Formats: sequence, C-alpha cells, structure tokens
Amino acid sequence: MSAAMAPLRHRPFRHLFIGTTANLLGNGVAPIALAFAVLDATGSVGSLGLVVGAHSVTSILFLLYGGVLADRLPRGPLLVGSSLLSAASQAAVAALVLTHNAVIPLLMVLAALNGASSSCYQPAAQALLPQTVPAESRRAALALSRIAGSSAAIVGASLGGLLVAAIGPGWGLAVDALSFALAAASFALVRVQVAPPAPSPGVVHELRVGWKEFTSRSWVWVIVVAFCFLNAGLTASFTVLGPAVVADTTGIGRTGWGLALAASSLGAVAGGVLSLRWQPRRAILVGCALMGLTAMTPLLLALAPHTWLLVIANFVAGVGVEQAGVAWYSTLNEQIPQDRLARVYAYDDLGSYLALPLAQFAAGPAVLLLGLHATLYGAAALILLATLAMVCTPSIRALAPKTAQPLPVSEDPVPG
Repeated sequence: MSAAMAPLRHRPFRHLFIGTTANLLGNGVAPIALAFAVLDATGSVGSLGLVVGAHSVTSILFLLYGGVLADRLPRGPLLVGSSLLSAASQAAVAALVLTHNAVIPLLMVLAALNGASSSCYQPAAQALLPQTVPAESRRAALALSRIAGSSAAIVGASLGGLLVAAIGPGWGLAVDALSFALAAASFALVRVQVAPPAPSPGVVHELRVGWKEFTSRSWVWVIVVAFCFLNAGLTASFTVLGPAVVADTTGIGRTGWGLALAASSLGAVAGGVLSLRWQPRRAILVGCALMGLTAMTPLLLALAPHTWLLVIANFVAGVGVEQAGVAWYSTLNEQIPQDRLARVYAYDDLGSYLALPLAQFAAGPAVLLLGLHATLYGAAALILLATLAMVCTPSIRALAPKTAQPLPVSEDPVPG
C-alpha cells in the first residue's frame, strides 16, 4: 500500500473513515429532501426558512458545549450518540412526511434536535482522527478524509435530487436516516487508547481552558477572524449574489450556475488528492494565500459572467481551498494538546461561520443600496483583505511543522 493510502491499514481509521463518509453523505441528501418535503407539505418558503433556521440556531448554540463534551467524553461513543440522534430525528421527519402529518412546529423541533446532534459530531470527529493513526500518517489520513467528504457532498446532493424525483422527499429522508444509522454502526467499531480525563470543575471552566488555548496562539485566532470575514464574502456570493446574477443575465443559466457550484466540489477533491503528494514547508502560509483565489467568483460574476469561466475559476479555487483546509487541520492537530483539541475546533467553527447568516441577510439590502456590481466588488474586496491580513501576520509567516509525538494507536477493543 502506498504512503498516501497507509492510514487505511489501521482499523480505527478505517471505521472512522467509513462512518464520517456515511454521515457526510447523509448531510448531502438531507437539505434537498427536507426542502422539498416542507415545500410539498406547506407550499411556503417562509415555513422552509423556519425549519432550516431552527437547525442552524441549535447547531450554533450548542457548538461550544459539543466541543467540551468531545474533550471530556470518549469521542467514539459520542459520535455514535450524535449519529443515532440524527438518524432518529430524520426517521421521525420521514414518517411525518410519508403519513402526511408534517406540521411546521414539530418539524422545527426535530430540525433543532438534528442541529444539536451535529454540534457534537463536528468537533468530536475532527479531534478523534489524529488518535486513529500514527503521527507520521496524520496528514495523509486528514487528506483522505477530506477527499471522501468532498466526494460524499457531491454524491449526496446528486442522490438527494434523484431520490426526491424518483420516490419522493419522504422516502429520501428515510434513506438519509439510514445513512446516519450506518455511520453510528461504523463509529461503534472505532477503538483507540486514550488517557482518562482529569476531574472537571464544570463546563464554564472547560470553556475558559479552551478559550485560553484558542487565544494564546495568534496564528489561530487571526486565521479564524479572517475566515469569519472571508466566509461572509463567499457565502453572500454563492447563496445570494450568484443567483441574482443568474436571474439578471443571459450569460449564465441555472444549469450553468449548478455546474459552477459543482466545479468547486470537484476542485476540492482534486485538491485533496494533490495534498497527498505535496506538502509545502510552510503549508499554513501557502494555504492562507491560496484562499485569495476564491475572490475570482464574485469578480467574474461582476465582470464576465460566463459559465465556462466560472467553472474553471471555481475548480481552481476549490483546489486552493482544500490545500488550506488540509494545512489548517493538520497544523491544529500537531500544535494543540489532544485533550483540548475539540474545544479549539469548536471555537474555530463558531468564529468561522458566525457571520454567515448575517452575510446572507445583509446581501439583499446591500444590493438595493449599492447595486449588484458594487456588492460583488465588496465581497471580493472582503475576501482579498482577509487573505492579506493572514499572509501579513508574522506568526503565520513563521509557522512551520514540528515533529509531533505519536499517539497510542490500538487495534484491540480498548474503550475510547
């Protein structure tokens, strides 16, 4: 087996890899199936917004608490519980839709439960990965996981559309619930050796410890703050401004915009494959610089809204984004103590995505006030300024890999 595939030799990583892929496949199916289930049941876009919003609110509210749990509890069983809760909530939604009993308040409650369970999944899965392989295989393991995740997102979205069209959104949600159940079964087989956590003084203390780890390294918080603005520009471009351009021009049709979006995911898969073979000395600096490529999307939407240009630009940007992602997570795995890693991931996720709903809400008024082209230029400027802030930060420019201490890896059934 080649060095790139070496992580698959380790049983804990294989089970984690299968579980996360199944989970992400379910996450790819869920938005499409749920959207059409709500629209078919109510015919109201506002109702869909309430259901989706309930999921987003709880996923953000419980994110930090999920990070604490992932550092204080065995991460494998926590992933099992999270996936089972997701499976149960999606199965309940499927049952309501199939029996024509879907009502918005109940769908909102189930969506909120699903959001709460996902808040535990993300930090636990990210922090468990470096415990499943030797230190020298962690970057390859991360790259393989991200390749699988990007591929699962593409397949999941396509599968969601096919299921909704072929058998209806209710059965699509049932298949989605099954994918989460399969993920839980795979996570239950992950066995790693871990030291028992020290007695906890309480959640507030745990959050303070995580905050200290997060803020004590300037390169960590500078990147997270920069990504808060960068992701705001990207989200506004992809979810609001891009569709507005499509509706306002003959240069791109809806199919062309779909191809442009798919090109980003395909670029991420290609970027993951590249990261298996190429690791620059200052990977985190290179990754931060490559994020500037994402400014091509709003610039092209403003200057040259042609499908083939956007497809090429989004593919190239997707490659760069994946390089940044692999560099970021592998550097965190290497630099942050393992017993505090999940909390740092939770603060990272919270900071990076906090501005997303604000960007989506603000994009429409900005277009009315400034015009579509000016807003697109503003989104591109936001991305480029955030990129510049990262590459000009001394601690980011100086950061280089260090020799990581190997974690114990076990093929035996040791609880963890």
